[in-house]
Amino acid sequence: MDLNSDLGEGFGAWKMGDDDAMLDIVTSANVACGFHAGDPSVMRRVCERAAERGVVIGAHVAYRDLAGFGRRAMDVAPDDLADDVLYQIGALEAFARAAGTRVRYVKPHGALYNTAAVDAEQAAAVVEAIRRFDAGLALLCPPGSEMARKATEAGIASYAEAFADRAYTADGLLVSRKLPGAVLHDAGEVAGRAVTMATTGTVVAQDGTDLKLDPDSLCVHGDTPGAVELAERIRQGLRDAGVHIGSFVETP
Repeated sequence: MDLNSDLGEGFGAWKMGDDDAMLDIVTSANVACGFHAGDPSVMRRVCERAAERGVVIGAHVAYRDLAGFGRRAMDVAPDDLADDVLYQIGALEAFARAAGTRVRYVKPHGALYNTAAVDAEQAAAVVEAIRRFDAGLALLCPPGSEMARKATEAGIASYAEAFADRAYTADGLLVSRKLPGAVLHDAGEVAGRAVTMATTGTVVAQDGTDLKLDPDSLCVHGDTPGAVELAERIRQGLRDAGVHIGSFVETP
């Protein structure tokens, strides 16, 4: 099972999360590419430290929304969105190569992730950007989503992601951050959910519905309070349960 986290989300004097600590725990790093967070210096540092630790790098692409941290829905034309995503992948690839590694996958962020999960045009734009850059890149996205379907149509490998620290609706979507209980903070609860996801492929939705997710990767948000402790507890819980931990792009 892969463990991923959204990293490199500082900007200028603004620091978000503890990237160094998280890089000692996760196997894949979704690195912000400058549109919702992340500046060139942050991108360079995270790529260098990920390469030092053997952590796989992914492009955490987003709508052009620094002020809203990429969490505001935006009406972006598909062609413009494809160009924006392509631009972000290319920017991160420059820093990855300078660090002696490369970008291996793409994971949309925030509002783009949620919109492209259900909107065929937005999903197709994300996939088209990947195809133009390198069809060998993988896409990390929700299981059964429009992104997964469009990736399959384009011959792009997609991998299913689940969130150990987020609540789900009965239809398999993430509960809006505007609603209470959307983000889970109890380390024991989060670790238990992660082990259940990894060993049974299921999670209990907020209304008690059992959802079948079958994730290839589990995400712990780097900006969640106590993220490092959550990630450590998840990793230890998976080990105790006999789950092999490794990046999804290295899985045969």
